[in-house]
Amino acid sequence: MKYIKSKLNLLVVAVVFSITLVTFSSCNNDDDVVTTTEEGEVVVDTDDSDFETPDWTAETHSKDADPNFDEVFEDNAVKRLDIVVTEARWQSMLDDMTNLYGAFGAGGGGGGLTETDEDPIFVPAEVFYNGKEWYRVGVRFKGNSSLQTSWQNGILKLSLKLDFDEFEDDYPQIDNQRFYGFKKLSLKNNFDDKSMLREKVATDVFRNAGLVASHTAFYTVYVDHGDGPQYFGVYTMVEEVDDTVLDTQFSDDDGNLYKPDGDAASFALGSYNESEYVKKTNEDEGDFNDVASLLAIVNDGSRTSDPETWRTNLDAVLDTDVFLKYLAVNTVVQNWDTYGRMTHNYFLYNNPDTSKLTWIPWDNNEALELGKMGGSLPLDFSGLNSSEWPLIGYLYQDVVYKTQYDTYVQEVVDDAFSVSTMQSQYGTYAALIEPYATSEVSGYSFLENSSDFQNAVNELNTHVTTRAAAVSDYLD
Repeated sequence: MKYIKSKLNLLVVAVVFSITLVTFSSCNNDDDVVTTTEEGEVVVDTDDSDFETPDWTAETHSKDADPNFDEVFEDNAVKRLDIVVTEARWQSMLDDMTNLYGAFGAGGGGGGLTETDEDPIFVPAEVFYNGKEWYRVGVRFKGNSSLQTSWQNGILKLSLKLDFDEFEDDYPQIDNQRFYGFKKLSLKNNFDDKSMLREKVATDVFRNAGLVASHTAFYTVYVDHGDGPQYFGVYTMVEEVDDTVLDTQFSDDDGNLYKPDGDAASFALGSYNESEYVKKTNEDEGDFNDVASLLAIVNDGSRTSDPETWRTNLDAVLDTDVFLKYLAVNTVVQNWDTYGRMTHNYFLYNNPDTSKLTWIPWDNNEALELGKMGGSLPLDFSGLNSSEWPLIGYLYQDVVYKTQYDTYVQEVVDDAFSVSTMQSQYGTYAALIEPYATSEVSGYSFLENSSDFQNAVNELNTHVTTRAAAVSDYLD
């Protein structure tokens, strides 16, 4: 991979910020002792626990502050985030990745993805933003296929998860530490997306269509693991569903939140498995009646013998209107890496206000293209095995639900995903991030040359016009 030409303004900012970092006394301690238990838990030598938190304010660090979306998820800006981690802790992260996925840059070995239930380890690190420091923040690598593939291909632009009070038991000074009201945040590496826009834009479309979805924003990320700040490239900051999405987009956050993963996530008959309906809230409660009822009802024989009763029963456990709108958006924009092709990348929340499971999209970097693994589903779902994916197949076969789906398909191309809206948005976002995208460097980028970025943006502009034509053909 060739180095991509750096921009002068970025170099100036990097130098200035590097000098600034020297003034922070609590950043690095090369005497750290980091060990990992057999269970994968990081044990930190707390000799570095004697520190103060001079940058702490109620507005920026306290749990009592409301989430500041304008600050953290500003649409028309590229913010900068610096992560400073000691050399020893950084090495422990790399060693853990080697244990999970093999040697860095060694390729996949022809064996496909490694199956593991373990997440990469958290380590304490300092986070700097806009001249302020956040202390002993939990930082780990995150992802599945994108994480493994990037690692095996020798690209250190890896997705990251930040948990601002992960280590509060070790460091009482950071009890209930927040980042402008956010406990957890994801930094997505825009894997396999040379435009670096898909995660942001697709999530925007879901939200603009009136669906619950995470806020997103562009960030440049620098990591200092002992040799000064290294530019890791353009990331998309994503709001965590089990943090502020529930708190701010529902009136009650006490319901069951699931992130299904595995065969049971298909809701096919006979696939029920509680361990695959991964709970993100109420984890200690063994009540899975809501997802069990959904699986039973969607596959019930009344679907063909008494459709009205079937719809009534299904509407009682699943917010079918939300699901059909989600399905319309997801199919129009083309997003293959989720339900219908893959048994992951969505959440279900049992909304206490309705006692219905509500569909929440997640992980959209593979959207806005035909895609892999057979490609995105066609608008009429031809070729779909309905019994394998009953939430799509059986609802589409029902005349009432199909009519509602078709209505939403038209609404999507008329509004949230109209050609004029999207091409304007692509132009705005591309101009915004282009200097930072084309300044990514070898080993920390999925670009092979600077023209890759604009070519990918051009493909997005073409894509939205072809989707409008596809919808017209489908509805006609």
